[in-house]
Amino acid sequence: MNKQAAITELLRAGHSERAIARQLNTSTHRVQAIRLQLGLPAHRPGPTPAGSHEDLFWRRVQHTDDGHLLLPGATTDIRAGHEGRKEGARRIAFRIRHRREPVGQVKTDCGQPGCVHPDHVADQPMRDKFRAIFGTAA
Repeated sequence: MNKQAAITELLRAGHSERAIARQLNTSTHRVQAIRLQLGLPAHRPGPTPAGSHEDLFWRRVQHTDDGHLLLPGATTDIRAGHEGRKEGARRIAFRIRHRREPVGQVKTDCGQPGCVHPDHVADQPMRDKFRAIFGTAA
């Protein structure tokens, strides 16, 4: 994944310019320029909700050199909030990308085991549509 795409993802996830610049080793000016280019509102300072699944997703995933996101550890579940409710990282990634709840099981369509990149996941209706168009297993 290129740096601009990574900045875009983190901006859409609600991270500040400073946090993104630190994480991706770039300038805050570059991050701010991309925010303006995307038409996203300015980041509102203050604590981020540490209990949200989406926030924990972005804090825990690791970028790979070949454009995938992996969740370190043996599980792809993320536990958040004071109740400790678990949710699958692929379902969280799907919600981040498509801004809706997934229908059925969410699977990775990139072929990389363990990938949880929001652009690489599909729910059941998306896989069914792919099968209908291309006639192959998805």
